[in-house]
Amino acid sequence: MPAKGDYPIPKFHFRVEWGDDARIGFTEVSGLEFETEVIEYREGSSKKYNPSKQPGLTKFSDVTLKRGTFEGDFDFYESWKQTYYFQEGNTTGSLYRRTVNIKLLNEVHEPIITWTLENAWPRKVRYAELKAGSSELLIEEMVLVHEGLTVR
Repeated sequence: MPAKGDYPIPKFHFRVEWGDDARIGFTEVSGLEFETEVIEYREGSSKKYNPSKQPGLTKFSDVTLKRGTFEGDFDFYESWKQTYYFQEGNTTGSLYRRTVNIKLLNEVHEPIITWTLENAWPRKVRYAELKAGSSELLIEEMVLVHEGLTVR
């Protein structure tokens, strides 16, 4: 039996937890990215002809969740609608912001990597194209924005 870490981790077995322990099945998750912007600075009297580079603000990519559409299931739309309609007395958006955990699972369904999105909310819901000559499933996608991504 190979030692822990001898093989790369497969990416097809995962679970998404949306807010208060709600689990929604997805076929694809993309956009688990973060980067630090670069600040370049060069003083006019510097003897070097190139700027120094320093870390700036951290940027987090939007995360896209995709799944098959089921009859009578409008969860994506309802989640997005909460951000669209004015919530009386709620100016902070706390009603529709969620912590989202994306967990990569091992063979016995235990999490081995968890990506946590802080204060996530849906900015976009999209349905796949409808084609009369196609036998594909209707896929819906939700794009989440968030204020932080941690990996553990």
